[in-house]
Amino acid sequence: EDTNGQPSSAARLTPGCGSRSRVSPPGRPHRFHKPSPAQTAPGKSMMSLGHLTKGATWEELIQACLQCFDSNGCICGSSHLLNITLTMHRLLMSSSDLSLTQIHTFKTALDNEKPSECQRICYLIRHWIQEFWMMFRLHHSLTDSLDQFRELIRDQGQESLCSLLETKWINERDWSWKASQKIKANYSKKRKVSLLFDHLEPIELAEHLTYLEFKSFCRISFLDYQNYIRNCCMKDIPVMERSIALCNGISQWVQLMVLSRPTAQLRAEVFTKFIHVAQSLHLMHNYNTLMAVVGGLCHSSISRLKDTTSHVPSEVTKVLNEMTDLLSSCRNYDNYRQAYNKCTGFKIPILGVHLKDLISVNEAMSDYVDDNKVNVQKLQALYSHINDLIQLQQIPPRLDANKDLVHLLTLSLDLYYTEDEIYELSYAREPKNCKAPPATPSRPPVVVDWASGVAPKPDPRTISKHVQRMVDSVFKNYDHDENGFISQEDFEKIAASFPFSFCVMDKEKEGLVSREEITAYFMRASVICSKLGLGFVHNFQETTYMKPTFCDNCSGFLWGVIKQGYRCKDCGMNCHKLCKDQVAFECKKNAKVPNAIDSPTLSSTPVTTGTSEGGWAPQIMKVSQSASSAVWVIPLQLPNVNCFVYILNLQIGI
Repeated sequence: EDTNGQPSSAARLTPGCGSRSRVSPPGRPHRFHKPSPAQTAPGKSMMSLGHLTKGATWEELIQACLQCFDSNGCICGSSHLLNITLTMHRLLMSSSDLSLTQIHTFKTALDNEKPSECQRICYLIRHWIQEFWMMFRLHHSLTDSLDQFRELIRDQGQESLCSLLETKWINERDWSWKASQKIKANYSKKRKVSLLFDHLEPIELAEHLTYLEFKSFCRISFLDYQNYIRNCCMKDIPVMERSIALCNGISQWVQLMVLSRPTAQLRAEVFTKFIHVAQSLHLMHNYNTLMAVVGGLCHSSISRLKDTTSHVPSEVTKVLNEMTDLLSSCRNYDNYRQAYNKCTGFKIPILGVHLKDLISVNEAMSDYVDDNKVNVQKLQALYSHINDLIQLQQIPPRLDANKDLVHLLTLSLDLYYTEDEIYELSYAREPKNCKAPPATPSRPPVVVDWASGVAPKPDPRTISKHVQRMVDSVFKNYDHDENGFISQEDFEKIAASFPFSFCVMDKEKEGLVSREEITAYFMRASVICSKLGLGFVHNFQETTYMKPTFCDNCSGFLWGVIKQGYRCKDCGMNCHKLCKDQVAFECKKNAKVPNAIDSPTLSSTPVTTGTSEGGWAPQIMKVSQSASSAVWVIPLQLPNVNCFVYILNLQIGI
């Protein structure tokens, strides 16, 4: 603690973490195999609760916490019971109710003329504020209770104690601070890495996936785990939803990268590469991403590819079987738990397994015991499980992540597909053979079942940000002349690193691709594949404005005499040329477009529609047009034909 009464920097590492001085996990990690009341009894890694083992009232718990402080406000011995009480109470009562209980204890001490106990109560609340400041920032009712307590102290002539309850510094805390800042991408220009999937070494992919996974893992706070226990679901816990989205995204990305190759031999090469990625993840103790990668390779859309499997070396298949055994759900993930508990230092757990453990402990043990007393053993067991996960956030991996490759992977993992779409692509690659003998029964594949049923929510602004970052990284590494263009060959190699390929683009210069063209390409591809739909994309036309107009994207003025900017023909949005590919707002085609204030240029060709005899009327939408060429796409409303598969079939010539 520093001289200002605020927690030291070491004590502020993780909001909601009990003891910030510890930066490594407990000496002996817990095993969570089939949690039961017997297993959740205090072990060597748990502090002895003494007479509290049989339960205690909240007043008795507070009295026990007061005994942890000496006359100077320093903690005597362990703060374990303090942290359990000040965090886990939220499962049984609100924080404001706990505050009222403390106030009641203070009043009782005043009536009994016990000034030392009054002082210890203030020490207890100060510890609460300093160690778990986020509670006071998130819950205004708790702050209100504290204000009432200060008024009570002043009324009783104990003004000197008010300084112990200072909370003004809480609002000055950096809200954006994250434990994930312990690991940062390399911003130096000394280390160059390829942005092409085929050129990346498996260890490089594993390191950068671990970088993304660790950042996501570190965003989950103590309060998030508690909310999950209370709700038994991810609802209203966005950081956990994003963690699941990342896990699902990696699993789908693995499947799609395999399926994106047109021949069985090429698919087998990608399959083998991901096996080597899995081996690297295993060596790094990143079990959560390992589960996602192996789960993707074991998915039935991949395992059914018999031609592909025939090209996979036997030693690679052996490694896959070993990984499958390691991650098997048999005996409640016993093989994984044994391997996980042997690891020391950095490790990322399979989050779903440990979340299930929290629910199991919560269900196995009652909240209250005899005489309606709080089951302190249960609070201790849950606290120990959560705290072990929180402590892992303080041990960053030793790796050197390249921010350009991070941007590329981030955009790749933004793509969302349904199971049906992936299966259709799988059958397009290797159609079902009715004459083929039935497949030999095999071990059940690894399934990330805890992450099922949670649909990620595509965010237009986030997608736009990821596209811009990725394009910046591409030009940083491939625009050697710094003239705003890269070669067509480099672009096609980069595009092939994504599990989608449209590969039709209007080019201003033969053999070269501009920044604007690449941005438009990836924005369109991303919004299609992220299920935002083609309606998200604006139909911008170069426009001459007859009165002062401002950009709807950056709010800047559209300067010039003629052709000052671009207007969406469908919704009327106005923007600069440089802003039109960065717009993160969905096109509202039903919006009324004023037509009396501008005059479109001759290059603005109207969108046309056609009708077929069957009543299907496809809308034909122009992607771009120049003096030399124009590109048109159909928004793929073909009956009984999947959008995603149809686009890929066009590309591979099926």
